[in-house]
Amino acid sequence: MFTGIIETRGVVTIARPSPDGLRLEIAPEPWAYQAKVGDSVACNGCCLTVAAEPVGGRLVFDAVPETLAKTTLGLWRVGQRAHLEHAATASTLLGGHMVQGHIDGVGTVIANGTNPSGNANGAAAGWRLAIRPPAELLAYFVPKGSVAIDGVSLTLAEVGAAEFAIAIIPTTLDKTHLGTLKPGDQVNLEADIIGKTVVHYMRHFAGRPG
Repeated sequence: MFTGIIETRGVVTIARPSPDGLRLEIAPEPWAYQAKVGDSVACNGCCLTVAAEPVGGRLVFDAVPETLAKTTLGLWRVGQRAHLEHAATASTLLGGHMVQGHIDGVGTVIANGTNPSGNANGAAAGWRLAIRPPAELLAYFVPKGSVAIDGVSLTLAEVGAAEFAIAIIPTTLDKTHLGTLKPGDQVNLEADIIGKTVVHYMRHFAGRPG
């Protein structure tokens, strides 16, 4: 379990095909966390297991074919930037929301940057990130609900028929790479687990006799 509050960022230094899928090595920026083999770390929102003792602070992971097929990790190359967050504990401050690290799908950036004219509701101008998710995920996104984009806990500002928008504060722009995303870039999406649970129940069990 994670919270979607990014602790540090890192850069991929190795992305090598292996019998298990893809061997990744990530060099984090300064990080007080000391990883051990078997630890869970969210890398751009995807929960991965530390596969070898870190050397020089670099983290080693194996991404299996299932992970590569359902996330952006299959596109990763040396130089790829990654948001990093270690698994939460019972005493972790839940500053974001409950994030499992289980990616629901890959979304496509359709716009990113300042919006001089504000939004349709007359709100003040600010930084807006617009994403087109896979159509099958749209039911999970609700206005003012939560979403994790590349592992970052964010609040949905607007939800349309085929896309949603996020209003991003300066602190988030400073501490993540979301501000550098360009139209056409792909991002990992994890919908709120509470919303997914409600939709699943309504689709499969609502109205059935108890």
